[in-house]
Amino acid sequence: MLRIPEGERVDLSSFDAAATPAGPRDKAAGLAATAQMGESLADLQERLWAASTAGDRRRLLLVLQGMDTSGKGGTVKHVIGLFNPSGCRIRAFKAPTPEEQNHPFLWRIMKALPQTGEIGIFDRSHYEDVLIARVRELAPRSQLGRRYGQINRFEKSLADDGVTVVKCFLHISYEQQRRRLLERLDNPDKHWKFNPGDIDERALWPDYQEAYEIALERCSTEAAPWYLIPADRKWYRNWAVSKLLLEHLEALDPAYPKADFDVAECRKRLLSQG
Repeated sequence: MLRIPEGERVDLSSFDAAATPAGPRDKAAGLAATAQMGESLADLQERLWAASTAGDRRRLLLVLQGMDTSGKGGTVKHVIGLFNPSGCRIRAFKAPTPEEQNHPFLWRIMKALPQTGEIGIFDRSHYEDVLIARVRELAPRSQLGRRYGQINRFEKSLADDGVTVVKCFLHISYEQQRRRLLERLDNPDKHWKFNPGDIDERALWPDYQEAYEIALERCSTEAAPWYLIPADRKWYRNWAVSKLLLEHLEALDPAYPKADFDVAECRKRLLSQG
């Protein structure tokens, strides 16, 4: 229900950011359902890691995109917290460094990809190069136009190499973003999360919505579809992303590798030691 159909026009204003499609009935039920998924997610993660020790090249990459305050960091904290952190590779992408600017825009992304058996999480991603780059006119439109095709080919190559790409756009409303920014200003413990530049970015809301609509339309593919997550309700956002991860890991159905040694003999030797 949350998947963006391939090639279809996207109008973000038609999606209710406070909706709870197919979700639990209320916040309490949502929190309980998310916690209940934790055991299954942890088991599937362990199986994925174990399978990699026997040559299984598969891994999963969760891409989180959204406007400021949409909950990218919160999703990492609450959802990825259900996994064993030693099997996760988390990367938050900021403005490119001078070194990164001297390379093609996908260079820094390729360096951060999950290894076999891992679950990778991108807080922002290569899509910044067709989002903020478009809104702030950091690149010529002709170059931006080519980037969508480059992204699609890149993600297809990942899928062909055993990477399950799960891309989530956390859809927050204009009104809810203002409430969350005010909460940060009204709480001294949250001032570190606030940047005066957030107000300037908020003034460009229509431009960002258009940039996201184009990216969702052009880059939701069979190999790497986009999922639109209503994000005004934090509990629903966390439930929906957890559910998507669970469904994709269940589809992979990783298996523990069979022992490549004589189990009975090893047991006999261990017992003989007293």
